[in-house]
Amino acid sequence: MTDSTTVASIISSGQTSLGIELGSTNIKACLIGPDHEVLASGSHAWENQFHDRLWTYADADIWSGLQGAYGTLIADVRERHGVDLTSIGAIGVSAMMHGYLAFDAEDRLLTPFRTWRNTNTATAASALTTELGFNFPQRWSASHLYQAILDHEPHVKNVSFITTLAGYVHWKLTGAKVLGVGDASGMFPIDPATRDYDSAMLEGFQSLVTGQGADLSVSAVLPQVLVAGQDAGSLTDSGAALLDPSGALQPGTPLCPPEGDAGTGMVATNAVAPRTGNISAGTSIFAMAVLEQPLDAVHDELDIVTTPAGDLVAMVHCNNGASELGTWASVFTEFAGAVGGSSDPDAVFGALFNAALEGDADGGGLLAYNYLSGEPITGLEEGRPLVVRTPGSRLTLANFMRTQLYAAFGTLSLGMRVLHDEGVELDSMFAHGGMFRTAGVAQRLLAAAIDTPVTVGETAGEGGAWGIAVLAKFTRSGGEAGLADYLAHEVFAGADVTVASPDPADVEGYASWLAQYEAGLAIETAAVSALR
Repeated sequence: MTDSTTVASIISSGQTSLGIELGSTNIKACLIGPDHEVLASGSHAWENQFHDRLWTYADADIWSGLQGAYGTLIADVRERHGVDLTSIGAIGVSAMMHGYLAFDAEDRLLTPFRTWRNTNTATAASALTTELGFNFPQRWSASHLYQAILDHEPHVKNVSFITTLAGYVHWKLTGAKVLGVGDASGMFPIDPATRDYDSAMLEGFQSLVTGQGADLSVSAVLPQVLVAGQDAGSLTDSGAALLDPSGALQPGTPLCPPEGDAGTGMVATNAVAPRTGNISAGTSIFAMAVLEQPLDAVHDELDIVTTPAGDLVAMVHCNNGASELGTWASVFTEFAGAVGGSSDPDAVFGALFNAALEGDADGGGLLAYNYLSGEPITGLEEGRPLVVRTPGSRLTLANFMRTQLYAAFGTLSLGMRVLHDEGVELDSMFAHGGMFRTAGVAQRLLAAAIDTPVTVGETAGEGGAWGIAVLAKFTRSGGEAGLADYLAHEVFAGADVTVASPDPADVEGYASWLAQYEAGLAIETAAVSALR
C-alpha cells in the first residue's frame, strides 16, 4: 500500500488496528492497516526499579509510559500521513507475563507491582509444584500469591482480584477483568480441553490456601479467561482519556483479549501451530515449542503454557536476555562519541555484532554471564554480571562480542536440552526481537547454540507490539478462522524470511564454550555470595 492518500483515508476512517506492548525496557505502540503492514509506531523507554529487594515499576510510570508511547505514535501518524488519529478499528494490549498485581474490593492496588523478574517465591513455587504435580515457576502469579500467604503479608486478607500487567491496563481501558488464555496460563495452569483454568488444580490450590488460614477464594480472584478472537470489551470514555489525554481519541473501539509477550511473540513469528516454535529475545529470553501432546514428566526447566488460542506450549524461560549486551553496546557507543566517531547507537550496534562473526568459534576462551537478576534454571536467586577470562584467553573485540552473544543464549540452550530429551520435534524455529535486526549475526549464533535452523522474518524487529496488533485485527475480523490458519493465509502468506542453518564449526565451538560456561557457574555463585 504505497498511495499516501489511500493510507490517510484508511487511518481517518478507522480501518486500523493498534497494538501496545509494555515490555521490560520499552513500551511500544504499533498501528497496522488492513493488510497487517505497519503504518506508524511509537515508543517510550522505562526501567524497573529494585526496591526492598523486589523488582517493580511505579504505578504512575505505567500510565505515563502508556501515554508517552501513544503520544509518539500520534506524532508519527501526523508526520508520515498528514492526518490526526481519532478513531481506531481495534486495539490490543500486551505486556510482560506473570508477576503480581493485587487489588482490594474497591479496586485499590494493595502492593507495588511485583514483576516476573523476582525470585523470592522459591518456597511457594516448590510447594505448589510438589503438591499439585505441575511445574509452578517462581515468576507465576499463583506462586507470588501463595508466597504472600506463606509470608503472612497483611495485604492478603484484602485481596479481591489479581491480574497481570496486560490485564491491568486492559481493565482500565475497558472495565473488563479478563485475560487472554496465553497470559492466563502464566498465572495458573490451563486445561487444554476447556481453554480455562484447570478445575482440579484450582481445588487443590484452594485446599492449600485454606490450610494456611487464608480466607480467599482462588477462583474468584483470577481474571476471566478468553481465547484469541473473542470479544474482550470496548474502549470506554475513561479508557480513551487515559490513553489519549488530549481527548482526540474516540471511545467504542473493540479490544481483543489482553495477552502476554510470549503469546504475541508466537503470533509475530507465525509459531502457533503444533511442531512450530519461536525464540523471543529481550530483557528476558525464552523459547516456545507448540506441543503435539503433553510432556511425559514435570520439569523445573519447562513451563507449560498455551498459545493465544489455548494450545499447549513448552516454554524455556530465562530471566536474563539481552540487557547486559545492550549495556555493553552503550559503553562502546559512549566511547565512539568520545573519540570523535559515530555515536549513532544503531551503527555501533551493527559494528559490534558484525565483529562477533570474526571471533573464534569458542569465544577465544572468554566467559560472560549476563545475570542481572536471579536465574532459576541455573539455581541462582540473584545475579552478578561478569566477564571472566584466563591468562591464556584471547581478548579481542571480536571474541568479546561473540562471548556476549553466546552469554545471551547460554541458559536458554541448557533449558532446551530438556525439550530434546523429551523427544519434542519442531519443523521450524523462528526468532524475533531487537537483537535480530542486524542481519545474520545473532541468528547465525543462535542456530549454533540450539543446533537447529533459525528463521527470521521482516517483522523480527517489530516484535510483540505488531503481534498484538495482529491479534486485534483477528478479533475485528470475527475470529471465525482458526488463529493458525489466519496467520498462515492472511498474514504470513508470501512473507519474506531468511533461514540460517547451523554452521558445524560454530556448533562445535559453542559446545566447547558452553561446557566452560557450565563449569564457571560456580564463579557466578561465589560472586552473588561475596558481592551483596
